[in-house]
Amino acid sequence: MYLKTLHLRQFRNYCDQKVAFDAPKTILVGNNAQGKSNLLEAVELLSTLKSHRATRDRDLILDSQAIGQIDATLERQTGTIDLALTLRSQGRRNLKLNGEHLRRHLDFLSVLNVVQFSCLDLDLVRGGPEERRNWIDRLVIQLEPIYAHILQQYNQILRQRNALLKRSKEIGKAAVAEHLDKMHSIKFDNLELENREKFPMPDAPFPLPNSELALWDAQLATAGARVIRRRDRILERLMPLARYWHSSISGSTEVLEVKYAANVQVEQELRTQDNLEGVRQAFLDKIKQRAIAEQVQGITLVGPHRDDIAFTINHTPARQYGSQGQQRTLVLALKLAELQLIEEVVGEPPLLLLDDVLAELDLNRQNQLLETIQERFQTLITTTHLGAFDAQWLQQTQILSVEAGQIRRF
Repeated sequence: MYLKTLHLRQFRNYCDQKVAFDAPKTILVGNNAQGKSNLLEAVELLSTLKSHRATRDRDLILDSQAIGQIDATLERQTGTIDLALTLRSQGRRNLKLNGEHLRRHLDFLSVLNVVQFSCLDLDLVRGGPEERRNWIDRLVIQLEPIYAHILQQYNQILRQRNALLKRSKEIGKAAVAEHLDKMHSIKFDNLELENREKFPMPDAPFPLPNSELALWDAQLATAGARVIRRRDRILERLMPLARYWHSSISGSTEVLEVKYAANVQVEQELRTQDNLEGVRQAFLDKIKQRAIAEQVQGITLVGPHRDDIAFTINHTPARQYGSQGQQRTLVLALKLAELQLIEEVVGEPPLLLLDDVLAELDLNRQNQLLETIQERFQTLITTTHLGAFDAQWLQQTQILSVEAGQIRRF
């Protein structure tokens, strides 16, 4: 696939800017805070409908305007595709595919496939579990767009179940407070034991109606099993590719292992058989085990929202003990594996977005990345200077200057 044009209107710091990409590799050069990353963010939005830099659409629109617009022309093996995304500071987004309004976001997802690599991705190793969950979820959505709906459904059920548990906890607290008030209102004269028997402490936590909680348990387990199964399936395909690239970059001196540390442990046999009902039953069994703890804390403690992904290098946890160089190598290997996996599944090479990341890599890792790209992947690169690129590489590259939301040929 090849991104031919991009048109930004009232998006971030761009008022009205058109860009035509006339080479497989495009370098956006300019000082910080000029709009280089904003352009890559627009491409990311067209791919995943999400930004890793903002959660509200109004933060993406120029100067608090009512509407922002991103349009693009994409060339795929099936032909030319026009994409249009309208952002509103208040109200829902509007999506168009080849000029036709789309009701479902699912029909827009995965039309444009991208892999983004920025300095923020280094938190993939050293950050918290949420960073790694978001990473794998973005990848699964690109390969299986229906997963966006499954994940949204799971999160909605999770919010409802948490609200029920929180309400139960608050009721329990109120009951305890009422009991203590009664106790203090009584004048004790060596009858403490007798009065305790008259006013026993209420059960803590306050018991939930079994039928209501069981309903949410069943829904959470069903949706959660689908999330677990898809994450596990994609990681199984990604792991050997990541190991290959990691071995290549490290000169075969290190061995990378990637393990899905699921909150709900599923037997290997069930995972191999891709047994949804088996995963669902394991989910329900763990809910029963943690029922009291959940009611005491007033929050759901079981499910894929508490998953993690463990990276080890030579059997040593990379997060705690990996050097900065090892962590950079690991993330680079993961990104190269993403590129390869998307190309295998989709049948076309995705776009690669490199957001000021070359400065974070040493010369060996830079060369490994640039050699892998070659002409195989259309690549958009942001940088503050061109010193990291050799002259021959630059000759085959479109270079654009970015300054205060204005893009010109360098």
